[in-house]
Amino acid sequence: MDFPLARQRFYQEIRQPQEQIDLAKAALFLAQEEYPTLEPEDYLALLDQMALDIKERLPSNHYPLRIIQTINHYLFEELQFYGNAEDYYDPRNSYLNQVLDRHTGIPITLSLIYLEVAKRIDFPMVGIGMPGHFLIRPAIGDMQIFVDPFNRGEVLFAEDCQERLKQLFGEPIALRPEFLEAVDARYFLLRMLTNLKAIYLQQRDLTRLLAVIERMLLIHPNAPLAQRERGLLYYQLGRWTEAAQDLESYLSQIPMAEDASLMQELLRRMGRTN
Repeated sequence: MDFPLARQRFYQEIRQPQEQIDLAKAALFLAQEEYPTLEPEDYLALLDQMALDIKERLPSNHYPLRIIQTINHYLFEELQFYGNAEDYYDPRNSYLNQVLDRHTGIPITLSLIYLEVAKRIDFPMVGIGMPGHFLIRPAIGDMQIFVDPFNRGEVLFAEDCQERLKQLFGEPIALRPEFLEAVDARYFLLRMLTNLKAIYLQQRDLTRLLAVIERMLLIHPNAPLAQRERGLLYYQLGRWTEAAQDLESYLSQIPMAEDASLMQELLRRMGRTN
């Protein structure tokens, strides 16, 4: 595959077995395409040092809540990381290097930093893909507490998550069990990319939008809706051969799609027939 070096590294990382994917490395390779001078090893070393600083501050009794309190104090009091509510849709909030440099981000990137330092102090945690607001929780037995890094590491119970959903969506939302299930590394990266996709779509930045969707398709190569989105972008950018391939693949997977007639018309304009 003829990818830029950063994308080759991203691809190599995500093709590993699920449990071997290094989220921090993958996120930094994702960012390196936007910031070509970025040195991933510098930021990995920074995460290592942050974990060492936390280890020095850990109490002698390593109870989970005490460890969480120690991480919270270090990240949100000493280093003053915070959730960027004022400029939530700044794309820098979605790039790990920028979040580490600026000490501000959105729920998923702040969660990533929290997960990475927790991993380095042997305190296993997992990502929780709650709709609209990413959380994390300790991966210890059946411990059902959740941590909200966007809100200074606030500790939540399931009923608090229910209330958080209501606040986010402005109406009562049923808390389904799957909302609080742990997510794997590929889902985590896909959700980061989904945030960037929404930002670049809003900004009408077609070049960056295409790069995001291309990386989403590296994670899930045959996702029909992503193929449709990429095909439409290729069409707008005048890359008709690639556009036709994607739109034909989309229609072959979902032949009765609601927009099938529109896709057929675009293929006709490009001189392709089905």
